[in-house]
Amino acid sequence: MKKIYLAILSVVAFFSAEAQESSSPLSLSGYVDTYYFANTNGVTSNLGASGFERIFDQKANNFQVGLAQLKTTYEAGSVTGVIDLTFGNHGDLGNYGNTQSPLGAGIGTTGLAIKQAYMAWAMNDKVTFTAGQYGTHVGYEVIDAPVNFNYSLSNLFGNGPFYHTGIKMDVAVSDGFAFMVGVNNGLDSKDDNNKPKGLAAQVYLAPVDGWDLYLNYYGTNEGTKDDPFTYTWFDITTTYQATDNFLIGLNAVPYGGLKTGGDTKSWWGAALYLDASLTEKFGLGLRAEHFDNSNGGIYLIDTNGDGTAVTSLTLTGSVDITKNLIFKPEVRFDTYSPTSGYQLMDSDGLYNKNNQTTVGAAMIFHF
Repeated sequence: MKKIYLAILSVVAFFSAEAQESSSPLSLSGYVDTYYFANTNGVTSNLGASGFERIFDQKANNFQVGLAQLKTTYEAGSVTGVIDLTFGNHGDLGNYGNTQSPLGAGIGTTGLAIKQAYMAWAMNDKVTFTAGQYGTHVGYEVIDAPVNFNYSLSNLFGNGPFYHTGIKMDVAVSDGFAFMVGVNNGLDSKDDNNKPKGLAAQVYLAPVDGWDLYLNYYGTNEGTKDDPFTYTWFDITTTYQATDNFLIGLNAVPYGGLKTGGDTKSWWGAALYLDASLTEKFGLGLRAEHFDNSNGGIYLIDTNGDGTAVTSLTLTGSVDITKNLIFKPEVRFDTYSPTSGYQLMDSDGLYNKNNQTTVGAAMIFHF
C-alpha cells in the first residue's frame, strides 16, 4: 500500500531514482538538512512550556543541522530489507522513546540511530508482510525533510506516533481499495512495558482519479496494573491532485483519547495543505492548522500543566537549486488560546508569551 507523502518505499523512490533504474539490488539514499529561523517577537526558544510547541526546530535564532540520514535498501526477489539510520538533533527527537540502553541508565545507546530497520516479504502481488521497526501510518507528514513541502512540522505530527516496532500485513485488494492491520510494542519504543500490544489499522480508498483517502487507527495500552492508561487515534489523511501543478491535502484527527481508569481526556485537530508548482523549479505551500488539546489528553500543555489549543499558519517556498539541493524559505505564525498559563519564553527567561512569528529558511541536500 503506497501512501502519498507517507509510504516508506515512496521515500526511497524520491531519494534514489537513478539507483532504482540500475540493475543492482542494493540502493543507497539519504539527506542532510540545515536551517536558521529567527523569532520576531523576542521568543528565545521554540521549546515552549510542554516541549511540543515546535516539534523539531526547537532552537530559535540559531543555525542548526537538523538531521543526517543514510538509508540502505536491498531487494532480493520477494523480500526487501531496509536499514534507515539517522543522526543529529532531529534524529534523537524522532527516536525519543529509545534513550534507555539495555545496559542501563546513563549508558549511551545506538538505538537512537535506528529510524527504521525492517524486512518486507511480498507473499504475492496482493499481500505483503512487514516486520521490524517502521514509520507510522498515522498522519500526513513524515520525519524526512525532503518529502514534506513545509519544513517545520505540524502539531498533528508532533502529537501523534512516530514509528512502530512489530509486524503488519498490507493487502492490495484492487487499485482503488487496500487495507493494513498490524500489532506492535509500546508507543514510539522498541520495547513494551506491559503484555498488551498496540493495534494498527488502515483503509485506503481511491474514489476518483487523483484522489487518495486513508482512514487510520492506532490504539495502545501504555499502562500498568497499578496505573492503567490507553491512547487512541482516529486519523484521516487525504490528497487530491486537482491539476498537474496543484495539490490539496487534508489531515484530521476527529478524535484522540487518553483513558486513565474511568477518566477519558481527548484532543482533536485538522490541517489543510495547498501546494502549487508555479514553475518547473519553484513552488509555494500553505499549511493552515488548528490543534486543540484544551481537554489535556495529549502533550501540548501550558506552564500550569493545563491543556491548550494552537492555531498555526505556515507559508513555505521551495526552490530546486539543483536536482539534489532544495532551498526552503518559510514564515510561520503560531497563536495559543488564552489560558491561565503561558507557552513561550522571552529573552529574560520568563514564560510570558502566547504567540510567535518565525522567519527563516532551510537547505536540504538529498541523494
